[in-house]
Amino acid sequence: MKTRSILICLLLVCGGILSAAELLVEAESFKHKGGWVVDQQFMDQMGSPYLMAHGMGNPVKNAFTEVTFRESGVYNVYVRTFNWTSPWSDGEGAGRFKISINGEELSTVLGTTGKKWLWQLAGKVKIPAGMTKISLQDLTGFNGRCDAIFFTTDAAMLPPSDLTSLNLFRKEKLGISEIPKNAGTFDLVVIGGGVAGISAAVSAARLGVKVALVHDRPVLGGNNSSEVRVHLGGRIESKPYTELGSLQKEFGPLRGGNAQPADYYEDEKKAAIIEGEKNITLFSNYHAFAVEMNGNKIHKVIAKHIETGMEMAFEGAVFSDCTGDGTIGFLAGADYKMGRESKAEFNESTAPEEADKLTMGASVQWYSVDKKEPVSFPIFKYGLSFDNLSSEKVTMGEWTWETGMNYDQINDFERIRDYGLMVVYSNWSFLKNEFKENNLYKNRALGWVAFISGKRESRRLLGDHILTENDLTNYRIYPDGSGSTTWTIDLHYPDPDNTKYFPGAEFKSIAKHKPIHPYPVPYRCLYSRNIENLFMAGRNISVTHVALGTVRVMRTTGILGEVVGMAASLCKKYGETPRDIYTNHLEELKELMLVGVGRKGLDNNQRYNEGSTLGDYKP
Repeated sequence: MKTRSILICLLLVCGGILSAAELLVEAESFKHKGGWVVDQQFMDQMGSPYLMAHGMGNPVKNAFTEVTFRESGVYNVYVRTFNWTSPWSDGEGAGRFKISINGEELSTVLGTTGKKWLWQLAGKVKIPAGMTKISLQDLTGFNGRCDAIFFTTDAAMLPPSDLTSLNLFRKEKLGISEIPKNAGTFDLVVIGGGVAGISAAVSAARLGVKVALVHDRPVLGGNNSSEVRVHLGGRIESKPYTELGSLQKEFGPLRGGNAQPADYYEDEKKAAIIEGEKNITLFSNYHAFAVEMNGNKIHKVIAKHIETGMEMAFEGAVFSDCTGDGTIGFLAGADYKMGRESKAEFNESTAPEEADKLTMGASVQWYSVDKKEPVSFPIFKYGLSFDNLSSEKVTMGEWTWETGMNYDQINDFERIRDYGLMVVYSNWSFLKNEFKENNLYKNRALGWVAFISGKRESRRLLGDHILTENDLTNYRIYPDGSGSTTWTIDLHYPDPDNTKYFPGAEFKSIAKHKPIHPYPVPYRCLYSRNIENLFMAGRNISVTHVALGTVRVMRTTGILGEVVGMAASLCKKYGETPRDIYTNHLEELKELMLVGVGRKGLDNNQRYNEGSTLGDYKP
């Protein structure tokens, strides 16, 4: 892959004076990433993906690349970075690293200062014209991050920091066209390659729909991928449409368990099912960040490659937002809700008296491994202290390690994820270095810590029907009931025992379950009420906060994705909108749901983590 960079050398006519030479290099475009990982989770908030040294306390291998300088000179080297522990500590940050140019290490330690993403001066270096090697050296293994590197011979030149100016600066310096490349025209564009997105894409494709599947990571599966490691939950093949969910037998992992070794999640099966569908074109590593509208219809979705920065435009007849965050709906101006509704709004007994912004949180899962001999771990203290009472005396952390319930799961998400990393490292440091009974941990080392956070809740896009607690508990069965949700109403709250030691900064949760009968979710929850050609599948469908507690588990989101794919096939057949399918073709949709799209005759291999309900479907 060619490193994304451009050199600006301007000759001023007046006086024949050579002006500043400039070069911008995006870190995520490095050809050799070593042990550094690409983190794209916060592109909309901080402007770009970045490289992160995710070594769990052990410095990672250097990242390096080569670029061409057209002019020799003495260059000021600026690195855009972030002292990620700064929300909790005023001292030098944990994520420290250095940069080398042609083997010459610049003296400044980076990632140490400031309270936000900023350009830190790494130093000055003489660079000859021609090929130049740039290297990033991690010093700590604690998630140092590098967004971009800017070289300039002008000592007064400092790149912009505000997001709007910075985005323009990137495009100018990197030579990114204002006109995105045309990816093609599709019957259905699915954005998000989790279980819901995979199911929607495959369902539509098998019914003759030309599909683009756009996903912002190299690995499919979302929360059920090896990057996040949450196992599937809920039941497939439930009444009234017992063929729905059978598709997941083709790509769902055979083993359950959260925070398990990577092979448990069988990423390759998800890749294989998409590759095997001739009607699907997969665009992995593309982050959708803009839409073009035609009235209240989406005309195009614009996405950016997370490593090269190349922009692509996807034109479609209908679109399905399977992003989890409701990103496409938000960009298009779809109606949505976020946080908890008041008890009075929908007369829900489980809702709070007053509406608030509380959401279910996000999990940074982790586990340790027994090395059979003593293993050290650095002292990690950055504003969060543990003792014998407050520490978690465990060797792994799964779904209960949940952060950010009191923060904005969109705009504050980097802080939320980083706090998840903070508590893992801080707690482990205490167990390894200070706990009186640390013999229990002396031979253990961190084996895996997620850097992609598993999110449960953010935006919920509103459809023609909003599913409520009363729909579920009173068994209000609607004519457009589709795939069934089979999980309890499972809502998470800060763990009171954790609150006792970390009030307002909890990192542990408890679950409160309210059993239900399997319930057919109305089709009208699966399309936007004000964006005419927008479907949604996943945790961003049209439900209240309380009702989200049941539909958010992945087998259920996959089932509802299948329904979306079927409805998209009818949109193609009749040239109509998702609402038109409800109005004019509901019976035909029911026929498709009865038949299903999964391969026939396969045994149900998805019997783990099915959850509990009050019994069978109640018509």
